[in-house]
Amino acid sequence: MHLVKLDLSKNRLQQLPLDFGRLVNLQHLDLLNNRLVTLPVSFAQLKNLKWLDLKDNPLDPVLAKVAGDCLDEKQCKQAAVKVLQHMKAIQSEQDRQRQRKLQAEREMEKKREAEQRAKEAQERELRKREKAEEKERRRREYDAQKAAKQEMEKKTKKENVQTRKPASSSRPAPPPRHRHSWSRSVLRVLLLVLLCVLCTLAACKLTELQRQPLCVSVNTLYEDVVAALQNHKTLQNMLQQNSQQ
Repeated sequence: MHLVKLDLSKNRLQQLPLDFGRLVNLQHLDLLNNRLVTLPVSFAQLKNLKWLDLKDNPLDPVLAKVAGDCLDEKQCKQAAVKVLQHMKAIQSEQDRQRQRKLQAEREMEKKREAEQRAKEAQERELRKREKAEEKERRRREYDAQKAAKQEMEKKTKKENVQTRKPASSSRPAPPPRHRHSWSRSVLRVLLLVLLCVLCTLAACKLTELQRQPLCVSVNTLYEDVVAALQNHKTLQNMLQQNSQQ
């Protein structure tokens, strides 16, 4: 990097290293009679270059025109200045192309990101819609099940009502049984009372209890009843005879 003067003439060089521009202190460069077609872009970094000879090289027509002839000191110095300007222009153009390429890549990346975001948003919307549809489907199923359950309950209640009607219509029948059983109970009580009366009468007539005050009253009542019945029978006979006459 400390070279100031470099003579590479007549070496059949086809190209220079890509990092040739690192020779920042180079002032004198002789590339006469080689096989160079172009120069590396880093050549533009040789800011201290004062003298350049590119004669007898199969240079690119544009570069050859810029370099011109190096027949004297003045032309070689002009060649150095013009070639540096040309290479700087190429470097700037490449930088701009690189920038445009980077910009295009960034825009493409942004576009891909935007497309990815749009795709993700679409997928989220689709999932949201599917979730809403699933929720609506479950709600309809729940409503249908609820309606079916209510309908079944109504049907069951209706059947229960229809089943109860015959039972309710047949219910009035038991009261006669109840009344009949009540009549039997009353008859049984009367028979029991009559039996008690007969037993009491028999005891007062046939046993030693007939002298007791209670039995005396019972016997007196019995005789009165018998006399009344006889009188009643005599009256019936008289009435029957009168009716026959």
